[in-house]
Amino acid sequence: MADNTVTTAESHQTAKGNAQTAPTPATVKPHAPSPAALAQNTHAPVRAHATNEQQALEQAQSFGRVDDNGTVFVRQDGSEREVGQFPNATAQEALNLYARRYLELKSKLDLFATRLKASNIKPREIEETLTVLGNEVAHPDVVGDIDALQQQFAKLKQAGELKREQIAAARKAAMEKAIAERTQIVEEAEQIAASLGDNTNWRNTAAKFRSLFDQWQQHQRTAARIDKTEADVLWKRFSTARTKFNQERRKWSQNREAEHTQARAAKEAIIAEANEIKDSTNWAETSRQFNDLMARWKRSGRAGRSEDDELWAQFRLACDTFYNARQAARDEENAQECENLSKKEALLAQAQALLPVNNAQEAKQARQKLAAIQEEWDQIGYVPRDDKGRIESGLDAVDRQIKAVEDAAWKRSDPEADARKSSFEGQLQEQLAQITEQIAAEKDPKKKAKLEAEKATKEQWLNAIK
Repeated sequence: MADNTVTTAESHQTAKGNAQTAPTPATVKPHAPSPAALAQNTHAPVRAHATNEQQALEQAQSFGRVDDNGTVFVRQDGSEREVGQFPNATAQEALNLYARRYLELKSKLDLFATRLKASNIKPREIEETLTVLGNEVAHPDVVGDIDALQQQFAKLKQAGELKREQIAAARKAAMEKAIAERTQIVEEAEQIAASLGDNTNWRNTAAKFRSLFDQWQQHQRTAARIDKTEADVLWKRFSTARTKFNQERRKWSQNREAEHTQARAAKEAIIAEANEIKDSTNWAETSRQFNDLMARWKRSGRAGRSEDDELWAQFRLACDTFYNARQAARDEENAQECENLSKKEALLAQAQALLPVNNAQEAKQARQKLAAIQEEWDQIGYVPRDDKGRIESGLDAVDRQIKAVEDAAWKRSDPEADARKSSFEGQLQEQLAQITEQIAAEKDPKKKAKLEAEKATKEQWLNAIK
């Protein structure tokens, strides 16, 4: 059927040609079928729709007639209008041709009515189609119910305008939604750019900007198209935020590199100083120097992860060299102190064996032996710190008891001592009574032992003056 269709433009040319001279089949355009072929192909449509099409064709033919000259007329608005001429053909063939043109034009309207319901139709397509159809239905050279055709077109035009408004409204809503979504991407980028500072995690922030840029590109591909002016403004804002981030990150990277260089130089200097003193045996002073170097190391900053590890290994090696040597010396010193302790404990036992002394003669002999013990004691050297107080106080207690007897003997030989003897004896007895009470109440073994030593000393004094 498509091969047998004559276009509206061709119908205008046929009618115009008929006004001058009747065309023959030989004058028809090469692609247009001959009148005989059109007449013979009346029943070319698919058989399933042949009956309906035949009825529609006959109904269209009822609006026209053909005179004896082959001129075809159509009734419209209560009057007749010439639509063309079809000589050398029967009246039925002529009516068939122009009625088919009517049906073809009507099918265009029907097809456009269906097309208007499609979701992908564009406003420009609606406008262009309405313009073409409007021209075709204004004064169509067809045979059929032209009034109904024009009314159908009027409804289609109204529906088309409504569809355009709906598309425009949907397009506006979609564009506003797209603008809002893209603006959200821009604002997030601007917020990140505005929050950049010393505590920024540049790696994570770079990942966020890459994600936002991917969202931007995805939005361009999938969301509604935004007007170029609006899109350019949003892109400029996004690009500005991203450029600021790149500049700040580049500046941070440059500053970090400078800090790394400075920190590397400072740590290399510390390592050099550490290597100079690592073999020192001046333990106290060198320990203080290493503590100072460690404090400087902590303040020197970072030189980069890999370089920091390498530099720290070098510094740690120098520190370990010194501290291991110091610990070895301390271990040796501790061993010597323990040996000294054993020697002093033996001397303390000898000193305590001198007690008790009951008179001046015994005190004199004990003093001579104690002096020899003290001289040997001083030559032995240091003992462990935790034992120093105990061992020294033990020797001092022996010395005090001997001295008490010595003092008492001296006082007996002193003429003035008799006057004070009675008073001093009373004081000693009173003090012994107090110390006895304190010993009974004391729970701490060390304090109790000290009180008992003091009591023994005072008892020696009391015995010495009696």
